[in-house]
Amino acid sequence: MWRVAPMGCVLKAGCPGGSVLPFPVVPVPAVALLPQALLLLQLQHIRGAGGGRGGRARLPGAGGTHPAPAQPGEEVGAWGQWGDTEPFSAHPQPPHYLPYSITSVFFGGGTPSLASPGTIAAVLEAVAGAAHLPAGAEVTLEANPSSTTTQRLAGFKAAGVNRLSIGVQSLDDVELRLLGREHTAAEAQAAVEAARGLFPGRTSMDLLFGLPRQSLHAWTQGLEAALQLCDDHISLYQLTLERGTVLAAQVWGGALPAPPQDLLADMYQAARAMLVAAGFRHYEVSNFARKGALSTHNLSYWRAEQYIGVGPGAHGRFVPRGEGGCSREARVQMLEPIAWMRAVQSQGHGTGKRVMLSPLEQLEEVLALGLRTDEGITHERWGRFSPHLSLEAVFGAAGQALQQQQGWMVLDSGGLRCTERGLAVLDSLLPDLLCRLQRAWGPAAPRPSPGPGRRDRGAVSGGGCGAGP
Repeated sequence: MWRVAPMGCVLKAGCPGGSVLPFPVVPVPAVALLPQALLLLQLQHIRGAGGGRGGRARLPGAGGTHPAPAQPGEEVGAWGQWGDTEPFSAHPQPPHYLPYSITSVFFGGGTPSLASPGTIAAVLEAVAGAAHLPAGAEVTLEANPSSTTTQRLAGFKAAGVNRLSIGVQSLDDVELRLLGREHTAAEAQAAVEAARGLFPGRTSMDLLFGLPRQSLHAWTQGLEAALQLCDDHISLYQLTLERGTVLAAQVWGGALPAPPQDLLADMYQAARAMLVAAGFRHYEVSNFARKGALSTHNLSYWRAEQYIGVGPGAHGRFVPRGEGGCSREARVQMLEPIAWMRAVQSQGHGTGKRVMLSPLEQLEEVLALGLRTDEGITHERWGRFSPHLSLEAVFGAAGQALQQQQGWMVLDSGGLRCTERGLAVLDSLLPDLLCRLQRAWGPAAPRPSPGPGRRDRGAVSGGGCGAGP
């Protein structure tokens, strides 16, 4: 199964291969931080290896230093050193001559809203000390309704957060109890209303479908209620049973029924029709936005840009030019929080694994991630990773491929993308597409390790070229 979303706080810059921190001067990757990483920041100051104005700042927990100035179109994450925890807005921006510019910052994984606003401000100050952080850069915080009072949200806004993603999951108390959530439907509604007041047009809500005993009617009714409450961004995820949870034990033990696949497909299609009718653009398998409220940060993953993951279990993809590297790497942070924190304290980072990605592995990721979006994979983006093997050379001229003939995909002057029908069954199309790529490329290369994330309608599972759609 392919899992993409990194855990923790993510920053995106302007070099290929990083999480989310926008850079206007020179594009580079992003950075992801887990709640445990935020805890470490509260416990002690982590010193950089330069930091500050134009220095070469280390990325505590990520490993390595800033890459050398990126080439046009590249991204890179940044980290620095901080001292106090005053509101982010109180700190002047570094001069524009800093070599890196951030595009987005994302605090996610676990419950980052449990961190204090001062801790969030300290992280953003560190970023602003290491790279140019424009006033309009997207800074997202994931939050649970149980930890989002109006006063607390106002504190996060003062710290520099300008976008909120709330894990509502459901607006039905029975479903919330089944999921083991601490909040009630009323608390979820209050949290969204408070967030919309503080972050108008920049509040997202997550909803789950495919719960045991959940009917299509109950799902559409809940979605109608969500449409009355929501702002301009909604994410829909199919429930994944996690080993060790009460709900998983009940379903696997036969006490609760697992929803049939046909019902899951009907729920997904019904939700899409309702959201599109309400003016939302279905811009990614699980994400819907209107009025241009797309997630800048998450788009960097789907467009195969660079990002740096910080925090236990976080994943990153970037080119470590500052260490003399010239190839995109996959880096995975240590999974166990205590071990990760000790490593950061002793050696400045908690990287547990780093793998140089082969050109084929990079293309496989471009394919699997890019097809999740309605824009698909442009010829220009594909060419950056594959200058000698075009989309047509791999997948055939327009209208020739099986997937195109059956109305699942389109390959034209705009690039390769899924149709509405194809987006709903992307997980069944990808194995064949990946095999086509491997055959066109030559001898099979090692598969890339999956990144962390939630399962949705576009998650991929399956083996090698022996498996068809």
